[in-house]
Amino acid sequence: MRREGQPIVAQSTGAETQDWVSRYADDVIAESERRAPGKPVVVASGLSPSGPIHLGNLREVMTPHLVADEIRRRGHTVRHLISWDDYDRYRKVPAGVPGTDASWAEHIGKPLTSVPAPAGSAYPNWAEHFKAAMVQALADLGVEFDGISQTEQYQAGTYREQILHAMKHRADIDAILDQYRTKKDPAKGKQQQKPVDEAELEAAEGSGAASEDDGSSGSAGYFPYKPFCGQCGKDLTTVTSYDDDTTELSYTCTLDGFTETVLLSEFNRGKLVWKVDWPMRWAFEGVIFEPSGVDHSSPGSSFQVGGQIVGKIFGGKQPIGPMYAFVGISGMAKMSSSKGGVPTPGDALQIMEPQLLRWLYARRKPNQSFKIAFDQEIQRLYDEWDKLNAKVADGTVLPADAAAHSRAVGVAGRELPRTPRPLPYRTLASVADVTAGDEEQTQRILSELDPDNPVTDLDTVRPRLDKAEAWITKYVPAESRTIVRTEPDTEALAALDDQARESIRLLLAGLDEHWSLDGLTHHVYGVPKVQAGFPADATAKELPAEIKTAQRSFFALLYHLLVGRDTGPRLPTLLLAVGADRVRKLLGA
Repeated sequence: MRREGQPIVAQSTGAETQDWVSRYADDVIAESERRAPGKPVVVASGLSPSGPIHLGNLREVMTPHLVADEIRRRGHTVRHLISWDDYDRYRKVPAGVPGTDASWAEHIGKPLTSVPAPAGSAYPNWAEHFKAAMVQALADLGVEFDGISQTEQYQAGTYREQILHAMKHRADIDAILDQYRTKKDPAKGKQQQKPVDEAELEAAEGSGAASEDDGSSGSAGYFPYKPFCGQCGKDLTTVTSYDDDTTELSYTCTLDGFTETVLLSEFNRGKLVWKVDWPMRWAFEGVIFEPSGVDHSSPGSSFQVGGQIVGKIFGGKQPIGPMYAFVGISGMAKMSSSKGGVPTPGDALQIMEPQLLRWLYARRKPNQSFKIAFDQEIQRLYDEWDKLNAKVADGTVLPADAAAHSRAVGVAGRELPRTPRPLPYRTLASVADVTAGDEEQTQRILSELDPDNPVTDLDTVRPRLDKAEAWITKYVPAESRTIVRTEPDTEALAALDDQARESIRLLLAGLDEHWSLDGLTHHVYGVPKVQAGFPADATAKELPAEIKTAQRSFFALLYHLLVGRDTGPRLPTLLLAVGADRVRKLLGA
């Protein structure tokens, strides 16, 4: 998001095994007691529904959510505010939004809540359309929050006193902002630019913060307030006069020339510019903790300027909070909402359970970047997650890993719904790949994975099964999907040498005896060992290096004869999916 921040120094508790969430919770509780003893602890996030809200923005929410949840677990009352910046201007048409075309440019400059929703949407405006998907994702993730619509706040006159106060102290605000504006070097007579936070501008794409100037500056002086035009509805306006005593304000629209004179004490169609609006809200809401993007930490950023404005103008204090690093996607560059088309939390939740997604955010410190997998890496992540679950179950887990796991599986007072029988994700994905979602075939295969404890009801392996099917359908390229042959490759079978024929004979001879996932795993790895004169259960230490080469060649042969490629799903799963009779047919029994 467009937020930026300062590092937070965790207080020493003498517990080296504490996870990062606990350390931040210590500091936030202590700071809240200093600032507002006896009152609920307030943490905050800010999201702009200017387009799809992506997984990078989710860190803006998950960081305070995890801290707030830890504070709740300790018995404190805490509010997690999410400010929906839906009164920001519509800055540009984001890429990757269905139904958008050049006509959408006509709405640039209006509040996001005044822009029509994309074609076919069930929501009343642009902001509500994109907000809805995030609200649903946060519910699925177990995130509790108090949502604040900035459109509602401004239009209801909630900030009226703060607006009038800012206008009265506009000269003081101007002096603070002037420290970071472009200056002329008297000695050289040239423009001298204060450091520009380019990353902040990029991250603010679509939210309005990037395009908002410091305020209206003209012949009448500086004003930290922008009216939306009474004719075109856009913020392309300049305040031409203001009277502190009567609050009479006049403005001109630079787009259509419309002029209007209003009483600011009664006028609700406008907002404070961003660098004043954000610190105003810190003071108004009493925010103790708010994270911010590491790319927004340069001199002159909104956070640095806001730190001066909140105290000198509004009598408040700047929140403490960490700077958080980027979230990436496997195979993709750093996410930017300005480029569009980046995955959202809803996209991630289609292919992974909420617990896994929560864990990815909980296990890394905010200043550590990480990637969320939409490619084959998701299978490795699930393997890692399942191993962690096993360690928790048997009591061998390390304290910090146990804390991250606890934060992933539930929130204060409740656990998130989970898959009753969480079979390996890669196994479910392989089954989904081969069966193309056929439930009868899926049921047959899963019932044969472990004959001593068969899957008798697919609901016991959901929702993980559904997530794996969605991943195969949506993110595995068509050329990588598995298509089992319908007829034997007679030409390839006829060309087999004696060693290859013998390996297939050995495989088929033990097929029925080993017909389970574990049994077939042992069997397919054992065939090359037996051919080389070793026991099928010989360990790697007991075998020459050539056995691995022989195993790879054997596997490639089976893949070619079964699916026409050199690779595919794990062979034991593939054999179960194809079925014993069909395997015999395709291998020329």
